[in-house]
Amino acid sequence: MTQDASIDYDRYDHVRPIRWTGDALELLDQRVLPFTVVHEACRSSEDVAEAIHALTVRGAPAIGIAAAWGVVLAGRSLEAGDAADAARQLEPALQQLNAARPTAVNLAWALARMRRALAAVAPGQDWREALERESRAIEAEDLAANRAMGRAGAALIAPGSGVLTHCNTGSLATAGFGTALGVIRAGVADGRVERVFATETRPWNQGARLTVWELGQDGIDATLIADSAAAHLMKTGQVQWVVVGADRICANGDTANKIGTYQLAIAARHHGVKFMVVAPSSTVDMATASGELIEIEERDPAELLAFRGKRVVAEGVRAWNPVFDVAPHDLIDAIVTEQGVVERPDAARMRALFG
Repeated sequence: MTQDASIDYDRYDHVRPIRWTGDALELLDQRVLPFTVVHEACRSSEDVAEAIHALTVRGAPAIGIAAAWGVVLAGRSLEAGDAADAARQLEPALQQLNAARPTAVNLAWALARMRRALAAVAPGQDWREALERESRAIEAEDLAANRAMGRAGAALIAPGSGVLTHCNTGSLATAGFGTALGVIRAGVADGRVERVFATETRPWNQGARLTVWELGQDGIDATLIADSAAAHLMKTGQVQWVVVGADRICANGDTANKIGTYQLAIAARHHGVKFMVVAPSSTVDMATASGELIEIEERDPAELLAFRGKRVVAEGVRAWNPVFDVAPHDLIDAIVTEQGVVERPDAARMRALFG
């Protein structure tokens, strides 16, 4: 992957959510942004699993990176004679990390890479060093992939366009630069993206709390809208693309992403607005044929019944709180990965790129 000299990555990419200190994993607590910027130190794999489940760290790539470092932390406490013994002892920690968020495929993908790295350790070699080396590689590869995706996705957007994004897919959700937000960053830098809109993304308000804050850190102007204003915005003609991330992309191109993505895809098709999914190839799950087979995570209904810890709904009211939905492939105009772009995705086009 060659770096495009026309994109000043340092200018458009200031935020880092994950820091490895050598002794602990420091995670930027995304639950308290934008008004409080604080890092939570995780010193065990249990701490990392809890941070993933509690949304201290979120975004499919960032979850995978954090989990990899969680395996490194788990290895610190083991007394294992060799890599095979370490693999056996580490398995409960890997299972706990995997269970923290079931929908995002990057989590399982990163843990599988850590298992393979351990299995490849030759007799007499330092298995702990191998785990740390693999974690660093996962993080570095993600940053490089995001920059490549940013260039590829931005190239699809006509100069002077407006874009709408959903949830947070930027540096906060990745090793840096971002997936969908990376396309927007590259598009702004290249003069292709003129207007940026972001949804609130209820119930956790990742768009309101994170996306517009993060863009502001990089000097990119963005306009916040209520989730329910998206279709009306499209009708006004101010946006030409919806650009979103993904937590899992199936073999036919069906895409699971933050709840609300499906209705954006429907509205975009109705209004003639293009719909782009941006995610690393680690998010592509060729073993899952279609979206009907994806396990959709549901969180505590209380997240809908209260705001900042204060109940806002009458007692006795029930709530349903699915975290993701699936946009079918026939509503998607392009899937952008670091391996290439799949336009009008279907099973055959996905297979041609991903095997």
